[in-house]
Amino acid sequence: MSSVFSVLTPTEIVFGRGQIAQLNDRATKLGTRVLIVHGRDPSRLSGVFALLKTVDIVQTLSIEKEPDLDTLVAAIDKGKLLAIDLVLGIGGGSVMDSAKVLAAMLPSQTDLISHLEVVGSGLPLSAKRLPLILIPTTSGTGAEVTRNAVIDIPEAQRKVSLRDNQLLPDLALVDPALTDNCPRLVSLYSGLDAITQVIEPYISSRSNLFTDMLCVEAIPKGLQALKQLMIMESNEARDALSQVSLFGGIALANSGLGVIHGIAGPLGGLCGAPHGAICGALLPAGIAANRDNVIDAEQKARINRVIGWVAEVFETSNDQALQTFHQWIIHNGLPGLASIGVTEEHIVSTSKTAASSSSMKANPVALSTETIENIMRQSF
Repeated sequence: MSSVFSVLTPTEIVFGRGQIAQLNDRATKLGTRVLIVHGRDPSRLSGVFALLKTVDIVQTLSIEKEPDLDTLVAAIDKGKLLAIDLVLGIGGGSVMDSAKVLAAMLPSQTDLISHLEVVGSGLPLSAKRLPLILIPTTSGTGAEVTRNAVIDIPEAQRKVSLRDNQLLPDLALVDPALTDNCPRLVSLYSGLDAITQVIEPYISSRSNLFTDMLCVEAIPKGLQALKQLMIMESNEARDALSQVSLFGGIALANSGLGVIHGIAGPLGGLCGAPHGAICGALLPAGIAANRDNVIDAEQKARINRVIGWVAEVFETSNDQALQTFHQWIIHNGLPGLASIGVTEEHIVSTSKTAASSSSMKANPVALSTETIENIMRQSF
């Protein structure tokens, strides 16, 4: 763990049940002609839209899955004609990522692809982005406080990132009430992603004092909250999981991720499965692989501490913790990678690219292609 760190966060984070009531006043201070990016069903957000009394909603964009390049380019071209001066993203991670891209590219004279990693040149943004507000309605990605946006490139069968500090919003407004009664499977997938995103930064080779303060509280809290939500709806559990998701976004932005996300990126590009489901299916085997291969004593102690938290929440021994967790995930609706469309061909293809992915750079130990493939097979 490093005692030297710098911290990337949005200009402001507002967290708490009922805080969505501040939206109109906050938005008015940033702009008056608003582009709203939302999810598949905007009707569930009608109460939120009704709050916007002193700004004009001049364009809306519905994002139903991880955004692809063509969809975003078309929205950028349309939005450039509308004198938009504020972008508001309200939804899951894909919605917020799309809002980041639009806020960055509407004022830009360059092409989006020139700023993308892998398939483009990875150039820094060339213009100051529009004011940006991000509001999550699921507890998973923590995208409201991260500096990257994931974009699907179907023809390349890859998901790549637009990455720039400017993608951090002016305001991250996190109201757990917006996640209440989220569908059970969405809660499971997104919740497992949130938990992964506090575990991986904690055992990361780039962990530091600041991110440790977030993750040490968040890991057991997230496990307990998700366990509760799989039994019954609970405002307390929703509040806790929203906090874990927020902490995870901040932690990963400052300490990186690891093998689970290293696999999930390319695997998701190949099979199109939900990102959170992939992470959840991989999580127990990914932790075990790091435990079995790490050499550094401090890193091994951190991994064992994570396993101890899993054991405590699921009321089992440390030796049985990961297997018990794996069976709990299956029992609650995620039988494995095959159930979400992953094939043998996907596993072979992914193992060739995951080892060199950006997320793997912070993993606590370098893992062989064979080990990475074995993680997927154990999670199949």
